[in-house]
Amino acid sequence: QVQLVESGGGLVQPGGSLRLSCAASGSIFSIYGMGWYRQAPGKERELVATITSGGSTKYAEFAKGRFTISRDNAKNRVALQMNSLKPEDTAVYYCRADRVQTRLGGPLYDYWGQGTQVTVSS
Repeated sequence: QVQLVESGGGLVQPGGSLRLSCAASGSIFSIYGMGWYRQAPGKERELVATITSGGSTKYAEFAKGRFTISRDNAKNRVALQMNSLKPEDTAVYYCRADRVQTRLGGPLYDYWGQGTQVTVSS
């Protein structure tokens, strides 16, 4: 019923920038929170940034001052602008939508995208 598709990943040099985008589709009535998580090889998946439907944001410490999350509620889309990228930012970045209310009604569910690879290397 609900799908999340990420785009914008790729290879970038240290100090460069990249913009990730995620679009949620399906019979969606509302989404409370949308955000980005990442997982590097051999490590646990971790929060990067989240934003609520009201615009409240939260960033991981490593993302503060470098990354900016934004959202378009009407289009059910969330973006992550990443600047001053470092090699340690290399990971698969996953889009997440939490507390999604579908137009069919019923309980709220959380959804994950399939991920997009971000590689920071010279």
